[in-house]
Amino acid sequence: MTRVITYGTFDLFHEGHRRLLERARELGDHLIVGVTSDAYDDSRGKLNVAQSLVERIRNVTASGLADEVIVEEYEGQKIHDIQRYAVDVFAIGSDWVGKFDYLRDYCDVVYLDRTKGISSTKLREVNGGGVIRLGVLGSGRIASRFVRESKFVSGVNVEAVWSRRHARAIEFAEDFELQWANENLEDLLEHVEAVYIATPHGTHVDLARKALAAGVHVLCEKPIALNRADLEEVYALADEKDLILLEALKTAFSPGFQRMVAIARGGTIGAIRSVDATFTKLVKGGRELKGPDGGAISELASYPLLAITKLLGDSPSAVTTRVFQPEDSAVDQFARIDVDYPDAIATAKVGLGVKAEGELVVAGTRGYLYVPAPWWLTEYFETRFEDPRDNRKYYYKFDGDGLRYELAEFVSMIRDGSRESFKLRRADCLAIASLIERARSEQVRFG
Repeated sequence: MTRVITYGTFDLFHEGHRRLLERARELGDHLIVGVTSDAYDDSRGKLNVAQSLVERIRNVTASGLADEVIVEEYEGQKIHDIQRYAVDVFAIGSDWVGKFDYLRDYCDVVYLDRTKGISSTKLREVNGGGVIRLGVLGSGRIASRFVRESKFVSGVNVEAVWSRRHARAIEFAEDFELQWANENLEDLLEHVEAVYIATPHGTHVDLARKALAAGVHVLCEKPIALNRADLEEVYALADEKDLILLEALKTAFSPGFQRMVAIARGGTIGAIRSVDATFTKLVKGGRELKGPDGGAISELASYPLLAITKLLGDSPSAVTTRVFQPEDSAVDQFARIDVDYPDAIATAKVGLGVKAEGELVVAGTRGYLYVPAPWWLTEYFETRFEDPRDNRKYYYKFDGDGLRYELAEFVSMIRDGSRESFKLRRADCLAIASLIERARSEQVRFG
């Protein structure tokens, strides 16, 4: 007898799950299916699982394809299960190619082709919502990271891609086994419920308008708009169409950053009087260094301005910007944005051609809060006081590239019909857009 084993969350059991189990079953005589526990899903960064473990086991059992169902509870269990159940073949979806090659020391490893284009008529309905079909606009680095991260968010399936270069879209679809590589944006919008926009900044507003006009929810990379008026316009269109428009500013949705803001604003360090946030990276070429929409401010300022806005509010009293732009550069390469409030001051420093310590320091009347570099991937921070015995350290998970957090929030908003997330309010985004607009237009240049 040939014994086969496979694993998965199997949330919102759909046709793709069924086909994977059917192909796994064809590899042997006895199929064992491991269903991940809630605790294990949490530990490996799986988000938005809608069904309980009992419901998910029931889904697999009801398919009639599993001879045996077990629970996967911890990292490393696969090796133990393979030996315990005398497994001959380990089978898993092809989106994990290479990940489980280490199991070849214990059994055969087979990567099964991913199911393309899950039929929406066969999706299991849960709380009025099934699996959301999503399209990606753009085919660059961030789009690639997004598709990989989407595997860790339950209730969504990336099915299509559109790019300004169709040949690149075809390659992207092949790399990630997507059903469609659409040459025309209109074609993509016809067969998805939502899109993720990961194109250059200057294209965001126009693409968001087209998607919303077509009745499609939008998750758009930061910044959605480089000025407040454009952002207000697309928010108004989203409201008119009763759709979700969310800015993909990943830091805002990460557990560590949310907790940091709550502790700082909750009075632990007293009244906040100063926020200093820095984000720099060295870039040798690419769209970031090209005008008119490139530069350190448009590329990076959203992050420190998010921290400033969340900690000090969305109504600053004054903004002053100094930028370094070499004569041979089309864009600013370093900028310092000073933001004044009635009772506090803040500084955001960003750079594409200058490297600095990427830390966040929040000064208060009782103590201060320190987040080490890279603070925008918040995993750890400290509260520090005059008496060091009062200091405290905080640790939080930040899984993968962090894009799963923004996608999970987006999916939850669609399911719940929520227009706004408390993690990133419209007022926050409008304030950031205003600050970026002012920083780009009202500045003192040197260099």
